[in-house]
Amino acid sequence: MNFKIYFTLKFFFNLSFSLSLLGLTACQQISNDTIPEEGITKKTIRLGSVLALEGQQEIVGNRIKYGLKAAFDDQLVQTKKLELIIENDYYEPGVAYQKTQELIESGIFLMIGNLGTPTAQKTLPILNKNNIPAVGFVTGSELLRSQSELIINYRPSYAQEIETVVKMALYAGVKSSEICAYVQDDSLGLGGLKAVRKALAQAQVEEKILDTYDQVLQYKKKGNKDNILLSPVGFYPRNTPYVEEGYNSLKKWEKNTEINCRLVITAGTTTNIGRFIKFAQDEGENWVISSLSSGSLEELQLSLEEYGITDKVIITTVVPSLDSDLPIVQEAKSKLKNEFDHISLEGYIVGKMTLKILQTIPGKINRDNFLKQAAISKFDLGGVAIDLTQGRIQSSDLVVVKIFTPQGFKKLNKEKLRDMFK
Repeated sequence: MNFKIYFTLKFFFNLSFSLSLLGLTACQQISNDTIPEEGITKKTIRLGSVLALEGQQEIVGNRIKYGLKAAFDDQLVQTKKLELIIENDYYEPGVAYQKTQELIESGIFLMIGNLGTPTAQKTLPILNKNNIPAVGFVTGSELLRSQSELIINYRPSYAQEIETVVKMALYAGVKSSEICAYVQDDSLGLGGLKAVRKALAQAQVEEKILDTYDQVLQYKKKGNKDNILLSPVGFYPRNTPYVEEGYNSLKKWEKNTEINCRLVITAGTTTNIGRFIKFAQDEGENWVISSLSSGSLEELQLSLEEYGITDKVIITTVVPSLDSDLPIVQEAKSKLKNEFDHISLEGYIVGKMTLKILQTIPGKINRDNFLKQAAISKFDLGGVAIDLTQGRIQSSDLVVVKIFTPQGFKKLNKEKLRDMFK
């Protein structure tokens, strides 16, 4: 007998025998492993999430997880439980893609709360290809600001956050040429630079200021080809703690142009931004440094306190203050207990927003009906206004600017900002 045929027959004989011991036929085994249609079974609606549960962004990733889980705990949608399946991507785009593929193959209804711009850049195409909604991703990147009906945002864009800070700085007397940037060298950082450029353009600054950012963006688009540019921008390698090279770039800019950075807008991980702030202040810099809501306010505050930093730091947030008496805040605080912070609150709001949309679908639960319901959703979520009507690409425009003090981060107004730049 041909050896190839012999071993093939032997393999199927052994497989059938093994299944028979379990009381299963091959057909029954295949049937039991069938992927649920659109991630829905008789008893559950399966929701996927890919987060950094370890690594540079692990605090943020785990807080999102806590918020989502608290929002879905013991909740039903047409008698079905919500099953949240979370995978760890370490904030690495390649791993995020792999985990997303695995979740899709296992059968999920939608993807919710994913963290990060570089990871979203890798996973959005595959979600779009499989017609899977991307809901409440924790990034303000322009990647998530398309008119695709599959993308449903809670938070405002990074552009809105940065525009708010730039407007306040210009109001406080900072010149447009004195605004610099320090960013992660990837899609997150480039998105931050585009947002800075957009904010300056809206402020109608001189064209030569905008040209500087255009040159940097073009340089990066070419893959760092041609000569290295002199610019008011410092980069650091993504997902690393290294800060000195980016700092030196800004100092080179100051030395060659004789223009001092007064405001440095950052777009990066909390860990790196904290180290950058310490390094700059240790070098005697008087820069005011801003941080985006993509990081953890609480983690940044702990780092600054550990480093002995007391001032010259601001951060933007996209959720109500934690001491607010709004019902949604008090509800989240009660459920999350020791895990309650700005990031877990955002996860909770995203979860409750999604739950509300699901529970108000009038007919059969499927993706098409979910997307149709989302497009007409306008409601109050315990004091937070949710509005996805009229083609809105995000449900909230809330941006709160906070200043670091010896007592922690406090809400900032324009007059206090003037004092910071004196």
